[in-house]
Amino acid sequence: MRTVLLILILGIVALIALFASGLINVSQTREARAPQVEAVDGSIRAEEGQSPAFEVQTGSVQVGTREANVAVPKIEVKPGQAQVKVPSVEVRQAREGEGNAAN
Repeated sequence: MRTVLLILILGIVALIALFASGLINVSQTREARAPQVEAVDGSIRAEEGQSPAFEVQTGSVQVGTREANVAVPKIEVKPGQAQVKVPSVEVRQAREGEGNAAN
C-alpha cells in the first residue's frame, strides 16, 4: 500500500514539474456540457451532453554529443624500487619412507 501511495505521489510531483517547466502545455478547446434530462407526463426525455476537448503541446528533448575542451588531470607513473614483504610458497617433493604412513 505504501509503495502504491509513493508511486502516486511521485507521479503527481513529476506532472507538476513538467507543467511548471513548460514542457507540457494543455489548453481546453471545447467545454463540457452535461446531458439534459426531463421527465414530462410519465416519460423521460434526454438530450446528449458534450465531453471536453483539450489540445496538448509537449516540448522536446534532444540528446547528442558535441566537442568541448575540458581540463583533465595528467597522471604520470614513475617506476621505483621499494622493499616489501610478499607471500611465498615452498613445495617439497615427498621422499620414500618419510611422511605419515597409515599402517
